[in-house]
Amino acid sequence: MLMMSTNSDPAAYRIREVDGNDDDITDTLAELHQLTFLDAAPVPEFDQGHWWFVFHRNEPVAFAGIVPSTHVFNAGYFCRVGVLGTHCGHGLQLRLMRAVEARARLNGWFSVISDTTDNMHSANNFIRAGYRLFSPRHPWAWPNTLYWRKDVK
Repeated sequence: MLMMSTNSDPAAYRIREVDGNDDDITDTLAELHQLTFLDAAPVPEFDQGHWWFVFHRNEPVAFAGIVPSTHVFNAGYFCRVGVLGTHCGHGLQLRLMRAVEARARLNGWFSVISDTTDNMHSANNFIRAGYRLFSPRHPWAWPNTLYWRKDVK
């Protein structure tokens, strides 16, 4: 069970890539997903792609994942990012975006894509991180979804 700690020292946060095939990691990813998305989004397949935790001291307080895109050639799809509410405001989503982008470059992908629907905070973070809106040839989400892309090569 995750403990809810307070966010007193922003320097106490660290990011680590984790193994989505490890049962304990998968359980923690699922718990973080439930705490951050409630039932608003389906639980991803954690055994696919690459996953990260943000730790505050030794406690995971945020997570992110990227998988190969099925919508854009040679791109990674930034499929999830979630930050526990008590740890918002420390730039954790932006830091996770940088980790995702570094992994995309290591994988040889040309870009990272993602989408947001009715989430102004995430949309603003995509803008801050240098992502640009794009119109996919075949949109995969809702009519009001915003699609984001950043070239990483």
